[in-house]
Amino acid sequence: MEYLECLNQAQKEGVLHTEGPCMIIAGAGSGKTRVLTYRIAHLIQSRQVDPFNILALTFTNKAAQEMRSRIERVVGTEARNLWMGTFHSVFARILRAEASKLGYPANFTIYDTDDSKSLIKALVKERGLDDKIYKPNVVLNRISSAKNRLISWKNYLQNPVFQADDNSQMKPEMGNLYKAYAQRCFKADAMDFDDLLFNTNVLFRDFPESLNKYQHRFHYVMVDEFQDTNLSQYLITKKLAAVNQNIAVVGDDAQSIYAFRGADIQNILNFEKDYPDLKVIKLEQNYRSTQNIVNAANSVINHNKAQLRKNVWTRNEDGELVHLMKATSDNEEGKLVASSVFEEKVNHQYRNSDFAVLYRTNSQSRAIEEALRRVNIGYKVIGGLSFYQRKEIKDLMGYFRFVVNQNDEQALRRVINLPKRGIGPGTVEKLMVAAYDHDISLWDVLVNAKSFVSARAANTIHDFVTIIRSFKIISEQKDAFETASHIAKVSGLLKLLYDDKTIEGLNRYENVQELLNAIKEFVDTPDENRKDRSLGAFLQEIALLTDADTQKDAEQEKVTLMTIHSAKGLEFKNVYIVGLEEDLFPSQMMLSSRADLEEERRLFYVAITRAQKKLFLSYALTRYRYGRLKSCEPSRFIEELDPSFIKVDRKWSSGKFASSAGFKTPTGAATGSDNYAKTLVTGIQKRNLQPLNGKTQQHIISKDFSPSDTSQLEQGMKVEHPKFGFGLVVKLDQEGAQKKARVKFDNFGEKTLLLSFAKLKIHD
Repeated sequence: MEYLECLNQAQKEGVLHTEGPCMIIAGAGSGKTRVLTYRIAHLIQSRQVDPFNILALTFTNKAAQEMRSRIERVVGTEARNLWMGTFHSVFARILRAEASKLGYPANFTIYDTDDSKSLIKALVKERGLDDKIYKPNVVLNRISSAKNRLISWKNYLQNPVFQADDNSQMKPEMGNLYKAYAQRCFKADAMDFDDLLFNTNVLFRDFPESLNKYQHRFHYVMVDEFQDTNLSQYLITKKLAAVNQNIAVVGDDAQSIYAFRGADIQNILNFEKDYPDLKVIKLEQNYRSTQNIVNAANSVINHNKAQLRKNVWTRNEDGELVHLMKATSDNEEGKLVASSVFEEKVNHQYRNSDFAVLYRTNSQSRAIEEALRRVNIGYKVIGGLSFYQRKEIKDLMGYFRFVVNQNDEQALRRVINLPKRGIGPGTVEKLMVAAYDHDISLWDVLVNAKSFVSARAANTIHDFVTIIRSFKIISEQKDAFETASHIAKVSGLLKLLYDDKTIEGLNRYENVQELLNAIKEFVDTPDENRKDRSLGAFLQEIALLTDADTQKDAEQEKVTLMTIHSAKGLEFKNVYIVGLEEDLFPSQMMLSSRADLEEERRLFYVAITRAQKKLFLSYALTRYRYGRLKSCEPSRFIEELDPSFIKVDRKWSSGKFASSAGFKTPTGAATGSDNYAKTLVTGIQKRNLQPLNGKTQQHIISKDFSPSDTSQLEQGMKVEHPKFGFGLVVKLDQEGAQKKARVKFDNFGEKTLLLSFAKLKIHD
């Protein structure tokens, strides 16, 4: 077992402890991927576990592929038999095998975000609703949030709390839109990303024989990045591990930053409650960053109350102190960052790819981009338009999707008049109305077009139906590449792009050729877990790609610009965290409760711990926001950093911040007033006591606040809510599986809360 020799004691324990429930708390840069990789290799090689009986869940395909290749280097090609991948890819695989039980075909379509928004936009229009109130983003987020909490459209419509909430936001039709969206997806044989998890829960709930089959197939269940799981993901893994109890979760509560996507930090904080005999292993040695960076990160995260305590440390060199830069404006901040990157490159022979600039919001990239262009430094913006979101790619993929699934309404609407064949929007609307009125699929209307539209339009539609049917026959006989190449040519799309001789047209044509190259690679690459080389199999794989999976190697030699959320899991030699100002970072939207503020602090911790060698922090005194120049003040997170690990960069700072701040200079001598930090803390406390919306004071949460088990809640009890403060339970109601409480709060009046989601502390 040579692989054990390169592990420290805690890592080795994580690899060798294979039986029973286990939680590995992995601090930033502590080698968690290595532990997870060798743990699986150890099960296969030393414990003789069949790889087909191991389930390993990750959050990106890239992480799964990296781990699989590492395992293969230890155990050989047996690693290809592992059930390893993202939650969505693994459970999509299970759903395709069990689809008929839920009323879906095995080749159901997976809608991406654009497909979902397009459908919602159509539903809003059909119902004559105001598209400024029912924006696709808002509606989709509401539906997604419900699904992640396993609330079906039926539950949603029956729940008075949701109705009251929607009415208060002037969106009374939200529940009906959820119903229409779900029904239209089902009719189109389509699932969105949230459905892949929601429907897996439904499958395991309603079909115990299916649950039993997979419980006995997976003897060992492992989950990476466990702090990012939502309720739906947690319940699936808990059910799958219920028989053998061999569940191992790996994660770091200090890096839980996806609450806005439904991630629930309580999954990791309360994991021991579900498994009393849990083995907890802490990986605390950081191999990534210098001592000063590690210590600075620790000093920040220690301000959080809700956490699993650990002591992250490193044997790496001390390194430079964390650099702090002050700018007079956001444009000057960009110039300071660009100048600093330029000088670091010249003095230390760094490459562009050794630098990353991280920010809280995408809009902050503008000033950085302009400044980098001025000094001729190449950069890439992560989170921009990805390859598979480009119009020409989505057009051809629309044909692929419709050939595989004729009930895919969104794909049909995209390609029915592409290239133009005389089937305009008016005709399409008539077809849609006919399908709706006769309760049949849009494809059935097309097949019988003569019954619904003029003879001329029907003839054109007949030609379209004929070509789709011919593509369908070829797809059933040929592999993905041969089918795709034929569709690209015969549909006329390839010629349409080839005839456009502009630079943009040539780029679009080359992009389509690159898509065909990707399909050829898919067909030619051997994979034991992927014996199906059909067009449908390719579409499934592409539908489950994340942004991190689609980044091109050709962009490696560029400075990386990205939001901090996008940076999780990455590391760079030099990191710049910009925009450290109040109301920007922490975000103004995250100051209403301690839980929100602590998530923002974890986000800052994640940003700090991306740095290996050098860390630069910057803030501006003024910044343009929403078209107006606003004065800014330094973020409270700067104030929370231990001053002994900070160096005020006079060279890269405008003004005389260093002479008035209680930070230390590079020589270690204190500068400015010793009471400066105390003054800033007082300022923070005053900010937190400001009236909310000019109406009432914000609740100052108790120091020992921890949510209680609300199953023990009784009428008349005194409770505390992190946002609404103290109150008295005046009524308890039970509706189906939902239990709710009406609480009269001292400063906020009566509120009705769902106990499955409300965080309440019961006070004696």
